[in-house]
Amino acid sequence: MLRRRPILGAPVAHGASQELKRTIGVFQLTMFGVGATVGTGIFFVLSEAVPEAGPAVLLSFVLAGIAAGLAAICYAEMASAVPVSGSTYSYAYTTLGEFVAMGVAACLLLEYGVSTAAVAVGWSQYLNKLLQNLFGVSLPHAITAAPWDTDPGIVNLPAIVLVVMCMLLLIRGASESAKANTIMVMIKLGVLAMFSVIAFTGFTTDHFANFAPMGGAAVGLAAGTIFFSYIGLDAVSTAGDEVKDPQKTMPRAIIAALLIVTAVYLLVTFAALGAQDWTGFEGQEAGLAQILDDVTGLSLWSTVLAAGAVVSIFSVTLVTMYGQTRILFAMGRDGLLPSMFAKVNPKSMTPVNNTIVVAIVVSVLAGFIPLDKLADMVSIGTLTAFIVVSLGVIILRRREPDLPRGFKVPLYPITPILSIVACGYILYSLHWYTWIAFGGWVIVVWAFYLFWGRHHSALNDGGDGVIASAAAGIDDVQIVTPPPDAP
Repeated sequence: MLRRRPILGAPVAHGASQELKRTIGVFQLTMFGVGATVGTGIFFVLSEAVPEAGPAVLLSFVLAGIAAGLAAICYAEMASAVPVSGSTYSYAYTTLGEFVAMGVAACLLLEYGVSTAAVAVGWSQYLNKLLQNLFGVSLPHAITAAPWDTDPGIVNLPAIVLVVMCMLLLIRGASESAKANTIMVMIKLGVLAMFSVIAFTGFTTDHFANFAPMGGAAVGLAAGTIFFSYIGLDAVSTAGDEVKDPQKTMPRAIIAALLIVTAVYLLVTFAALGAQDWTGFEGQEAGLAQILDDVTGLSLWSTVLAAGAVVSIFSVTLVTMYGQTRILFAMGRDGLLPSMFAKVNPKSMTPVNNTIVVAIVVSVLAGFIPLDKLADMVSIGTLTAFIVVSLGVIILRRREPDLPRGFKVPLYPITPILSIVACGYILYSLHWYTWIAFGGWVIVVWAFYLFWGRHHSALNDGGDGVIASAAAGIDDVQIVTPPPDAP
């Protein structure tokens, strides 16, 4: 359970594809990070986080941004030292061993699966707002709300439709997905810039008078709710096998995405809080569009913003689904999941099987679970993954100091230690029931590993009768056991 995956020349499980096609450059990868991040925390998590902390949610964004920034710097070093798909799972496998890697995989699968569902639920809200503004009609409540929502429906059908559209684009190819995402991100940033300019016309400092109505502890709680929106920084590192010159490209993209995301979050949140009293955010659907309605008295600008949100939240769903499929691919290639998860279509060079599986699971979550039950579950997975990466930097520096690195963490070891402390503080602030649900999920994944995964690991040296060499490019070699009477 403590065996580690080699950084170079790791064995590949029987029946799994060895690698994906390298087509993504620095700009497209940066847009992956921005695309998966800007949108979730801004377009609809404000309605969850602002009621928890009031105007002090600005400090929550700063706290989450500091923790994410410290972790992002650690990600940059790990991505340059271990430039493979699988993100934190692969880093943990290389530094902490197979058992810990499966626990991290549980965090990542929870993080990506639930965040994709949460984003799809928010997309449904903005789609409804757009239809109201353009045609004066709304989709029936029965098909836009989950059964366990505050105002229950039957199923959130638009959320499921979004997941299916993303699935079809991902199956088509990584390069096509990256290009589509880049276009959507540029639209998103333009729309948010428009929102900020208009919201500042209705800005009043009175909205900040009662700055921290819930007290200081609420700042950490809201930071935990917000933190799932920083998942995009992890999503960059899931693309290791599809990036050109990954040792240089991945650190640059991670840091560039962090700077863009933090600046946009703070600008839009400040503008929104200045334009609307914090008490108005609770339960508000399509909140930014509603703020523009109230500030201008016209539906035109909120229609533009709702249209931009519909397009841009599509990009968040696309990238988070992409990230989860690549983690499953890495696990299948390592033999810790069935090899069907690491089968690559020879034409599109994409893992079609696991893309379909992810789409089915996420559709169920998005269609039947309300948004407020999803956000905290994503944060706990993201924070745990960030802590593991920071710890991995320290371990790899000590164990393999001469390993080539395209980027090194500044102020080592202070930076990774601060990252661990900051993420740990936010974890401590989360609700107790989030911990129980999270712990139960990790136990399920570890049980699967103990009963199945460890027996099929590619590190078993032919435990399934086959060794595939990734390093030498040798075809599968059958291991033949000699008869007992052989010399």
